[in-house]
Amino acid sequence: MMALAALAAPAFAEDERPVTATVGGRLHLDFATFDNDNRGTPNKDDTEIRRAWVDVSGKFFVVDYKLEADFSGDRVEAKDVYLSRSFGDAGRLTVGQFKQYFSLDDRTGSNYGSFLERGNAGTTLAPLYRLGASWQANPGDFTWAASVYSLESIDAWQVKGRAAGGRVTWAPSPSEGDVLHLGLSLAREAYDNPGGNGTPGLKIRPRPAGHLSDESRLTLVDFSAGRDTDVNKWSLEYAQVRGPLSWQGEFSGATFDDGAQRGDVMAAYGMLSWFVTGESRAYDRKTGRFARVKNIRHKAGAFEVALRYDQMWGAQHLDGAPDLRRGSTEGWTLGGNWYLRDNLRFMLNLIESRNRDRLAGTTVDRTRAVTGRLQFDF
Repeated sequence: MMALAALAAPAFAEDERPVTATVGGRLHLDFATFDNDNRGTPNKDDTEIRRAWVDVSGKFFVVDYKLEADFSGDRVEAKDVYLSRSFGDAGRLTVGQFKQYFSLDDRTGSNYGSFLERGNAGTTLAPLYRLGASWQANPGDFTWAASVYSLESIDAWQVKGRAAGGRVTWAPSPSEGDVLHLGLSLAREAYDNPGGNGTPGLKIRPRPAGHLSDESRLTLVDFSAGRDTDVNKWSLEYAQVRGPLSWQGEFSGATFDDGAQRGDVMAAYGMLSWFVTGESRAYDRKTGRFARVKNIRHKAGAFEVALRYDQMWGAQHLDGAPDLRRGSTEGWTLGGNWYLRDNLRFMLNLIESRNRDRLAGTTVDRTRAVTGRLQFDF
């Protein structure tokens, strides 16, 4: 990937050309080691190539384009694959497969987050990459985006349904080291027969101790009976940056209804970040999200410490009947990030997580984990 980037950069340096191309990518190498309790199947210590993305982006006459794929798994998985065109101050139209507009946590790229993993809502409720069309605009201190999309993606065509969503943010005159961000995200999704006729079921099952903690997953709601299911999602966003300090939180939720059952899920997190070396988290006012940390002050790099508390809880019941399930998951994460350069960093997270069955009043899993990542992007 580094060789491709070096070759591509000089070849397409002239922006005046009607057709341009720039190669980019990211490589995330992860590890995890677990301290499991004696309840359930233990998680195994492991390593993985979490992301090995390559993208080509540029312009093709009057439109912009991006083609992005992940080569880390057993098969190549498409990410951003779209065409877009700017209409000046009126906004930008995007058509194809792209990440939907839902929550500050999910919209902040994996290269720029303070932790290895996003919070529970970002990993389970956010619509992620879907086929659709959107309009985005950035009037003054506001950003807004609205999209209509299929619940299919290029690689998950078995999922059927239709949806619409949007996000609006407000950040009054943000500058380096001085940011106030407020936002609201909404989505309405209509699933066709989840769990029936070969379609995947619709479940909310967060990983409480990192991406490799599959054995610690707790099912909060499960709509897999083959009935059409309507889902309403929302998220409230708040963040501030004051010099080397920043803090943010979100309160998110979703309701599920298939005509016979109803499910409710809510999630909340709060986090605090401190750059020991004096840098500030960077904010992109055009998209309403955090971006690449720049202006590293020391030759040895920048160092950030962060702390997050994250909780998610859910309940499911037949119409007019007591709950069939009621559970919750919570976790503390202490993170340390060493930015050797603005595109190269080492991350380390210490996680303490707990799952509870609220109907039985018992803890069903407690897992501690040490997770880490070596990350490079270009």
